[in-house]
Amino acid sequence: MNRRIRHTVDGEHHLSMGEVFRGSEALSDSALTEHELRRWYRPIFRDVYVPRESAPSFDDRIVGAWLWSRRKAVVAGAAAAALHGAAWVDVDTPIELIGKSARAQRGLVVRDEILDADEITQVRRLPVTTVARTAFDLGRHLPRGQAVARLDALMRARPFSIDDVNVLAQRYKGARGLRSLSAALPLVDDRAASPKETWLRLLLLDSGLPKPSLQIPLIRGRRLIAVFDLGWEDYKVAVEYDGDYHRSDRRRFVKDIDKIGAAEEQGWVVIRVVSEHQPRVVVSRVYRALTRRGWHPDRRQRAALTRFVTLASISA
Repeated sequence: MNRRIRHTVDGEHHLSMGEVFRGSEALSDSALTEHELRRWYRPIFRDVYVPRESAPSFDDRIVGAWLWSRRKAVVAGAAAAALHGAAWVDVDTPIELIGKSARAQRGLVVRDEILDADEITQVRRLPVTTVARTAFDLGRHLPRGQAVARLDALMRARPFSIDDVNVLAQRYKGARGLRSLSAALPLVDDRAASPKETWLRLLLLDSGLPKPSLQIPLIRGRRLIAVFDLGWEDYKVAVEYDGDYHRSDRRRFVKDIDKIGAAEEQGWVVIRVVSEHQPRVVVSRVYRALTRRGWHPDRRQRAALTRFVTLASISA
């Protein structure tokens, strides 16, 4: 069986290879029989099918969700961010739509919210929330850490104006999650190169440590030899988040060793963080490095640091 259904945005559909389609449309057009549909295809949403042997991509799931809405909803949230080019969106991330509420189903979130015409654009011939509206929704509907990570990735891919997002906040003064949005927006930074870097930056800020700089260049002579994830140039303290690829990629592993050596030659202290490290351990190590280099916390910072570092070490 080699036949497949392909959708088009204008509502027409016809047989092609390896696409996402509505089962009811294929049956009504006699493109497939009930037996063929059940034998050769499987549903990813209600009445939305893909070839049984295929592993749907994130784009397939976005198209499928939109088809499920009978081509009436608008792609929003993390799915919209991905269509705008944002990285770090996993294939199994729930697809968010703005449209009429419906019975819940796995992998799909439908929000019955108001959308003005200037908040909708087209990406790959799909109706998608604009970058500003996408940021507005991400900041309202996600926990702070996840929201900032998504917003960092969106800003890195498609720079947007914080003012434009605040205009939407004024437009929808009674909208859910505005307080969360106002907490997340000041923290957005397009220099964050991964969600884990965002997590690390927020951890250090929340702990009472001074605000770090991001993507700090290490120069030897006139040559750029390395870039630190974040750190404090005045104190020559850097913090690096090492993902699994730092260890599994041999070339990257060797490069990291050379990077640390070059940094130490120039008087830098480099603190390396991996996923197994507890937040308290990370903060304590950074705190000790900064204080050895001359940083002293003020009263507010001391109060915050007591959650991570012993009072004795703060007072020392």
